[in-house]
Amino acid sequence: MADGTRVAVTGASGFIALHVIAELLDQGYVVRGTLRDMARGEGIRAALDRHTETSNLDFIQTDLTSDDGWDAAFAGCAFVVHVASPVPILEPKNHDDLIIPARDGAIRALGAASRAGVKRVVMTSSVAAISYGHDSDGDSIFTEDDWSVLKPEIGAYANSKTMAERAAWDFVAELPSDATLDLVTINPSLVIGPLIDPDGSASIEVVRKLLAREVPGCPKIGLNLVDVRDVAAAHIAAMTAPNAPGNRYLCTAEFMWLSQLARQLDKEFRTRGYPVPTLALPSFLVRLVALFDPLVARVVPELGRRKRYDNAAIRIDLNWRPRPLDETINATGESLLALKVV
Repeated sequence: MADGTRVAVTGASGFIALHVIAELLDQGYVVRGTLRDMARGEGIRAALDRHTETSNLDFIQTDLTSDDGWDAAFAGCAFVVHVASPVPILEPKNHDDLIIPARDGAIRALGAASRAGVKRVVMTSSVAAISYGHDSDGDSIFTEDDWSVLKPEIGAYANSKTMAERAAWDFVAELPSDATLDLVTINPSLVIGPLIDPDGSASIEVVRKLLAREVPGCPKIGLNLVDVRDVAAAHIAAMTAPNAPGNRYLCTAEFMWLSQLARQLDKEFRTRGYPVPTLALPSFLVRLVALFDPLVARVVPELGRRKRYDNAAIRIDLNWRPRPLDETINATGESLLALKVV
């Protein structure tokens, strides 16, 4: 199936997209990656060359906020993996800075895919489109039937992912019968794992900050984690799985507290000169600091809270088997050191 089959991957310079591209190339697909800045192409190819053979990879320029290039990007492609969407490290002052490119970019990608006769689009969404804004006591179990409640308090990212995914499903539902398109969404939790390119990702900031000792300790923050390689595998499985069209898939492996993550990093890297702060920070102290630090204030609503997800659907339909988190945490740290990010 893979030999000679062309797949377009949007946002080719991103953390998840790079792993999707590497795995597609390993499986024999021909890949066209979209880039907002074509000047990055040479560096991205060099990074991928350390992991796979890239002779079947080319790049084309597109932008989530412009119509230019999308039809050419998807011409001759059997599948599209739409990963491109802004992921900020800092909360933007204007939520539209994220919402507009995420939502409008999804519609541009789907429109071009439909015009090109693409068989199926697999779109990267997030648990941020499922479990945010709910009044939850920690006992609720979120499934693919749930949607985040749109309101400013959930943050720009969660609003952008929710609005983009809803717009995508609405767009596909309204396509005429002669231009139908299969859509699948993958909804990962916090994605960590080894970097391919040193530019990194906002999602691995938690590991980077711990290894770099930029935090004094660990607030009682809960993390639902998943390995980027397993997220990539889910996207690729969703391209051809017979039961996948029309479905959302929660893509999350395990829950752990931030202090557990820190202890795993400390166990692996302390003897190599990277002791990790594992001190538990009292919640009252975090709330006090939040009065003066807007970054800290963002974590206050999550103190002591645990979100639970049901990942049965992805395991059944896509035969998805995530790797152990200690392996993921160690691989994340190794790549941060190897690429001199830390």
